[in-house]
Amino acid sequence: MTQTIEKNALIKELLNGTLASLEKVISLPYNIVHTEALKQSIHLHFGVLIGITGQMKGKLILAGDKLVFSSIGEAMFQIKVEEEMLHSFSGEFGNIVAGNLSTDMITKGIKTDITAPTIMEGSTTLTGYRNGLKVTILFSGIGELDVYLLVDEG
Repeated sequence: MTQTIEKNALIKELLNGTLASLEKVISLPYNIVHTEALKQSIHLHFGVLIGITGQMKGKLILAGDKLVFSSIGEAMFQIKVEEEMLHSFSGEFGNIVAGNLSTDMITKGIKTDITAPTIMEGSTTLTGYRNGLKVTILFSGIGELDVYLLVDEG
């Protein structure tokens, strides 16, 4: 039971850290429109995956339409982010969010590190995680971004 409580506390800290990181990185208002626990495979068409290592092993995935990523890039840098630049930006965006998350976790005494970003495009299915959480965030004037926190082990 104690191990479950500790794992739930770590997941909560990862979620709060991810939301705080998004708020730092994207200075746009957003609302959380949906949160759900995941127990089965995930299907997506575009996104970036960052591995999380350290006290908790898992993955952070940011997924959405290409237009959402492009609009976030434009909001951050005031330039159009399209075509080949979109892949590069999406990977770097994931890296920045996960890097801020990792820094936030260290300040809370939770040791984490991150892997290099992996861009996922096309019909992608992910399985093989122990627990998962999906948070859908609506950025005003941009669209929805799905944030997945997948836990492999504690």
